[in-house]
Amino acid sequence: MTTVEVQPGRAKVSGPRTLSLGEHIGDYFKRVWGGEMGALPAIAMLLALCIAFSLARPVFFTAGNFANLFVQGAAVTVIAMGLVFVLLLGEIDLSAGYASGVAACVMSVLLVRHNVNLYLSIGSAIVTGVVIGFILGFLVAKVGIPSFVVTLAAFLGFQGLALLLLGNGQVISVADNYPVIYALENKNMPLWLGWLMLVVGVVGFAILQLVRVRNRARRGLARDPLSLVVLRVGALAVLGAVAVYVLNIERSHNPPYRVGNRTFGVSLRGVPVVVPVIIVLLLILTFVLARTAYGRHIYAVGGSKEAARRAGINVDRIRMSAFVICSGMAAIGGIIAVSRANSVDSNTGGSNVLLYAVGAAVIGGTSLFGGKGRVLDAILGGAVIAVIDNGMGLMNTSAGTKFVVTGIFLLAAAGLDALMRKRAAATGLR
Repeated sequence: MTTVEVQPGRAKVSGPRTLSLGEHIGDYFKRVWGGEMGALPAIAMLLALCIAFSLARPVFFTAGNFANLFVQGAAVTVIAMGLVFVLLLGEIDLSAGYASGVAACVMSVLLVRHNVNLYLSIGSAIVTGVVIGFILGFLVAKVGIPSFVVTLAAFLGFQGLALLLLGNGQVISVADNYPVIYALENKNMPLWLGWLMLVVGVVGFAILQLVRVRNRARRGLARDPLSLVVLRVGALAVLGAVAVYVLNIERSHNPPYRVGNRTFGVSLRGVPVVVPVIIVLLLILTFVLARTAYGRHIYAVGGSKEAARRAGINVDRIRMSAFVICSGMAAIGGIIAVSRANSVDSNTGGSNVLLYAVGAAVIGGTSLFGGKGRVLDAILGGAVIAVIDNGMGLMNTSAGTKFVVTGIFLLAAAGLDALMRKRAAATGLR
C-alpha cells in the first residue's frame, strides 16, 4: 500500500510495496494455521493416494492408466463443478446425477429416434438441464421449500422420467454413430495440438499474472514479487509438460506396424479430447466466480443471505441462478457419460454418480456451510475420487470396499472443514 514517511521538514510518499517471496510464504502459513487451508488437504490426499497405489500396483503410474484417470472421472468432475455454485450458497442438489441422466435421455431420443440434428439435440439436452435448474431454484427461492426436500423429490421423479423417455428401460446406442459425441471420451488430440494447448495456456497464465501485478500497483496495493510470478508460471509449465509428455506416449497394447503398404494395429497417443473441454469449462466458471459482480454476489449470499439482501443483492435471483448453472453443468456431464458408455439407459446418472460428485466438491475444499469454495476444488476432488476408484480397481477390491474408503475420505474432508471453520472463527479470520 502507499505509505507516508515523515521526515524533519518534509513528507515523502512512497509507492506501493512489493511483498517479498518470504513474506508471501509466511503469510500463507499464517492463513493455514488460522484455518484457511484451501486446497492443501485435497492435494495431500492426492499425493498420498498416488504414492500408495503406485507402490501397491506399479501399473498405476503407466501412461495408459494416467490417461484412464482423466476419462474415468470426467463426467463426475463436470457435475461437481456445477454443484460448487449450489454448495457456495449453503444449499444442496441431490438431483444433479439423475438430472444429467434425463438430459442425456433427451439428447439420445432426439438423435436416434427422431433423427434430429446432432448439435440441436446437444443444445436441447443442455436446455433441459437449464429448465430443470430453473424449476428447482424457483421452488427453493420463491416458494421457500428447503433444497434438500425439493431435490430429493426431483431425485426420485427424474428416475421415473428417464424410464418414461426411454420406454421402460430400453437402452439406446448413441456414441458409435455420432463421431462428435464419441470423441469426447474415446478420442485423443494430435500430439502437436497437445503441446500447442500447453504453450497457449502457460503464456496466457503468465500474461494474467503480470496484468494482475500491474493493476495492483496502479491502485496502490501491495503486489507480488516477480520471483513468485515466475515460480507460479514455472510450476504450471513443468506440471503441464510432464502431463502432455506422458499422455503422448503410445498406450496401445497393439501399436501400429506396417507390413508392405498396409498398416495394422491401433495407436493410442495424445491428450484425451475431454481434457480441453474440462479446462475451458474451468476457465469460464472460474472467471465468473472470481472476476464478476455475479461471482461476488454468490459468495456474499453464501456468507449471509440477510447481509446480502441489505446490501441490495437480489438474493432470490442469485439462488435460482445457482441451481440453473448446477443443472446445466449436470447436462454436460450427462453428455460426457453417454460418450463414455456409448449408450444411455435408465441408470445413466444414477448409482454413485451424485455421491461421487458431491464428494468431489467437498473433498476438493468447497464448504458444505456455504461461502467458501472454488471451481478448481471440483477438479482436485474429482481427481481424488478417480484415483481411489482406479487404484482400488487395480487392486481388485470389492465395490463395497471402494464405497467405504471413499466415504471415509469424504467424512474426513467434511470434518476438517468444520474444524477449520471453528479455527478461523477463533483466530478472527472469518
